[in-house]
Amino acid sequence: MLFPPWGFGVSAATDLTIIGLGYVGMPLAKEATAAGLRVTGLDVDPGKVEALNAGRSYIDDLTDADLDAMLGNGFTATLDTSVLERSSAIVICVPTPLDEDHRPDLSAVEGATRTVAAHLRPGTLVVLESTTWPGTTDELVRPLLEKSGLTAGIDFHLAFSPERIDPGNPKYGLRNTPKVVGGYTEACRDRAAAFYSRFVERVVPVGGTREAEMAKLLENTYRHVNIALVNEMAIFCDELGVNLWEAIEAAATKPFGFQKFLPGPGVGGHCIPVDPSYLSYTVRKLGYPFRFVELAQEINERMPSYVVSRVQRLLNRNRQAVNGSKVLLLGVTYKPDIADERETPAVAVAEGLRDLGAELTYCDPHVPAWAVEGVPVPREEDLAAAVAAADITVLLQQHAAFDLDLIEQRARLVLDTRGVLDTSDRVERL
Repeated sequence: MLFPPWGFGVSAATDLTIIGLGYVGMPLAKEATAAGLRVTGLDVDPGKVEALNAGRSYIDDLTDADLDAMLGNGFTATLDTSVLERSSAIVICVPTPLDEDHRPDLSAVEGATRTVAAHLRPGTLVVLESTTWPGTTDELVRPLLEKSGLTAGIDFHLAFSPERIDPGNPKYGLRNTPKVVGGYTEACRDRAAAFYSRFVERVVPVGGTREAEMAKLLENTYRHVNIALVNEMAIFCDELGVNLWEAIEAAATKPFGFQKFLPGPGVGGHCIPVDPSYLSYTVRKLGYPFRFVELAQEINERMPSYVVSRVQRLLNRNRQAVNGSKVLLLGVTYKPDIADERETPAVAVAEGLRDLGAELTYCDPHVPAWAVEGVPVPREEDLAAAVAAADITVLLQQHAAFDLDLIEQRARLVLDTRGVLDTSDRVERL
């Protein structure tokens, strides 16, 4: 029989402690605090804790004003793990990257879980939000938590709820994006669903933690595979003399059976380049490859080198070599209008161009300093002067701050990897 839960702020000093104060943890803290919960953020990085308590945000979707409001409503960040002992709910939002062999690295999840186990109290709700392979919550997290002497589903509640944060999305945030929740038991699921219902408009319960874990991988694998499809089509449509961008827009007029995906210089961010590898890893444990995922990974990973080859071809048509040419990269983040550089394909593009002897500069209003392989790339602040001085401009990310008409008019040569510029003798689309 379950110990009586603390409930939400009845006898626990903190309604919620969030472990991991990054792009997942902080939006969660913002919404929970706004809903009236007493929230504490726990992190191992003293710099993050200091910045947050001083009202300085380092997250794209969280302004300093947002943070000031959170602090005014009782939010605080800490390095002190003893706060877990006084928490009604604990949500783990730590990173889950891939190691050098593209295998899941769950060391942060394991470390956070061991910390929770050392402070776990009866009646606590523990939720994992970090993306991972199906079975992690039951097979890895639960045994580590039960080393506390407490039993999941009896002494404490355990659930998985995948994060669905889309940095920079002006329409969908944590509150109005449906929240998938799977519990170790039905009672665990119901407790987690009741918790999230306090600050999320719609909660979607599923049968168990594995279904919730798989839902996140399915979402991102779907995007990964479809992006790879149009990326490969971009390569052969160029050779066939077919305007793929026009074909995509035509196909998108069909009101059913088609969803529009666009080609680009590669995939970036924490989710799309990483999450499908978790699914591939899981399938390989069954003894066979997940061919769709692995082929998509291969195609998307080759796109930066394809961009480099297109730059080389465009320069050659104008009787110039890449070696010694001034190449301007526009937008080095992984998506528009944010400062997030995680897994950005701009790095691989820059490496390829630099290897061929290009003189690189970049322009990005969201990135004040940028280095590739430890070597700083000079930053251009005047867009007009920069495109006029470059032998070729490569539009990698279409930030709203970029004047597209100015680029078309003043640049000597342009490779547009996002399909937002009008083509001409000087402008080519990917």
